[in-house]
Amino acid sequence: MSNSTFNELLSSMSQAHRHVCVGLDSELIRLPRAVSSNRNPQLAFNCAIVDATADFAAAYKPNSAFYEALGPDGISTLVSTVKYIRKTVPDTPVILDAKRGDIGSTNLGYAHFAFEQVRAHAMTVQPYLGSESASEFRSYADRGILVLCRTSNPGAPELQDLLVHWEGTDMPLYEAVAIAVRERWNTSQNCGLVVGATYPRELARIRALAPDLPLLIPGVGAQGADLEETLSAAVISGKLVGVINSSRGIIFAQSDQHFAEGARRAGLSLDNRIRNFMSNDASRTKLPS
Repeated sequence: MSNSTFNELLSSMSQAHRHVCVGLDSELIRLPRAVSSNRNPQLAFNCAIVDATADFAAAYKPNSAFYEALGPDGISTLVSTVKYIRKTVPDTPVILDAKRGDIGSTNLGYAHFAFEQVRAHAMTVQPYLGSESASEFRSYADRGILVLCRTSNPGAPELQDLLVHWEGTDMPLYEAVAIAVRERWNTSQNCGLVVGATYPRELARIRALAPDLPLLIPGVGAQGADLEETLSAAVISGKLVGVINSSRGIIFAQSDQHFAEGARRAGLSLDNRIRNFMSNDASRTKLPS
């Protein structure tokens, strides 16, 4: 089992040109009938998806909501899913998408749950309470803290585009978050940003402001973001620091008994498109001016 830090695992994936994050949004009512006879259909589904995508996935991202909704059994499934990933592909990081963020002992509880109980390699965190939002998470220097910066949902501009006065300059709130994480929060060098693919202009701006912070980029797939626009904004000189997430677009690509094969095809298609774009981008940067 790998003892590498989250950043080391992610860096290894980048060096291997692997950038697809498979989101395990395994909503119980959407699971195919093929797993319904299993004692734990959700776990059986997750394990089949992991087996089908293990050779190209750069990360797995279970959304905590789909497990918490099922009570203790769901939490047990979440823990078992991460255990299976760690056993099957020990060098592939797991990102717990829970969007936590509070202060003091409450944060300590969230961090303990994510990193000690679930044993995720990284966790998504919301920044609304300021630097304290990530305080206890940052103390786990080997784990990743992915801070919500410019989210992929349609309502994101409502607050994230508000102008704020930050360090003597007026700028949108999401830019201030990116700068704060880059300059103040990243004391353990384990922070990254969540930036939606559905906002490529803002993604490009954040990439320019924080070129070295790893990005978790949701919104490709079911949310309809354009992959080429996303990559144009995120890739610099043939290099992508971070991962492109697709959840429903991969895991629910096919709903019959061949769901795992369908997920594999969808994931590989995304992986190939990313590789082709980055290869072409790297070639363009080498052309003489």
